[in-house]
Amino acid sequence: MAQVSLVSCPGYDPAACRAALEKALNAVGGLDFVKPGMRVGVKANLVSFMKPEAGATTHPVLLAELTKLLKERGAASVVIGDSPGGLYTAAYVKNVYRATGMQEAEAAGAELNMDFTQKEAEAPDAMVAKRFTYTGWLDGCDAIVDFCKLKSHGMMALTGAAKNLFGVIPGTMKPEYHYKYSNAADFARMIVDLDEYFKPVLSIVDGVVGMEGNGPTMGKARPMGILGASRSPHMLDLVCAELIGLRREDVPTLEAAWERKLIPASWKELDVDGDVEAFKVRDFQNIGTKNDVVFFGEMLLGEGNNPFKRAFAKVMQKALSSRPKVYPPECVGCGQCARICPAKAIKMEDKLPHIDRSRCIRCFCCQEFCPKGAMKVSRTAIARLLNR
Repeated sequence: MAQVSLVSCPGYDPAACRAALEKALNAVGGLDFVKPGMRVGVKANLVSFMKPEAGATTHPVLLAELTKLLKERGAASVVIGDSPGGLYTAAYVKNVYRATGMQEAEAAGAELNMDFTQKEAEAPDAMVAKRFTYTGWLDGCDAIVDFCKLKSHGMMALTGAAKNLFGVIPGTMKPEYHYKYSNAADFARMIVDLDEYFKPVLSIVDGVVGMEGNGPTMGKARPMGILGASRSPHMLDLVCAELIGLRREDVPTLEAAWERKLIPASWKELDVDGDVEAFKVRDFQNIGTKNDVVFFGEMLLGEGNNPFKRAFAKVMQKALSSRPKVYPPECVGCGQCARICPAKAIKMEDKLPHIDRSRCIRCFCCQEFCPKGAMKVSRTAIARLLNR
């Protein structure tokens, strides 16, 4: 049994999607976890009111075909859910289901989650998130399948299987968690804490059409023709990072998983069913990562962890770190960025957002949820120069 599988899936034709799912799943052990009468929860990526063709959400055809496979295997029910950014209420989430095409999965026999209770978790073995609030519908599931979308991400570099579990945090609470874990490394550790608490039995990635550039919501849909699966969200993400030109060091959630020995140092140490080299998207448009500071320090000072190097990294942090920036021609002055900012670093002046850099925690919530894509990840001039 392979640890990760990659298969070709050129489009969202139902028959092609079913065949690709069967092939990908069989390579990693199939659906042998399904027992007769089981209730399976599918945690999809339904981040916002996005049409399937935008490349931001798990495609409904794939969810429909997975539902059929699960029910044929003996699952009594399959429930699909997520907590998008915004209100975690029936009215709000129903509109997200409608926009993202979830009626197609419903027609295939899936239930769309309508349990909007919230529960409190105690996780004494967690690294940082020892207590957290989560969406209660997951308690009614005998097994959880993590069905993510392959996208670029402003804060985490990659949205994949691990980051998809942040959707267990109720929508309106997400900014609180961004503020609480404002350091990228701690935010990633929190994500891995959630992964380890809920332990999805299977992770699947929809990379048939992914998203590049200003992801995870307002980037460009990128046809990739890839479907992947694994028993581990972190192993799947390690391979996905390679497919789009990212190293483990570029993705904070992968660093957090490696820190806990959940993944090896390189994807090459994994048993992958599928030709990774053939699936690589070599011109994928990624967002600049947080590691320019580290690499620049090593270039000037050599490798190691000496006090001078640490001090140098702190001095250079502001000069090199990516940050959100508004592009006025695309801004409509709706104020959503100011409302969602967990650090209250954005104020509207003359119908344009102005960012207080001394308060900005670089969580990129404003960039992620700008409805027009006017807030983008911007790299500093020195970072761009060094990248050359």
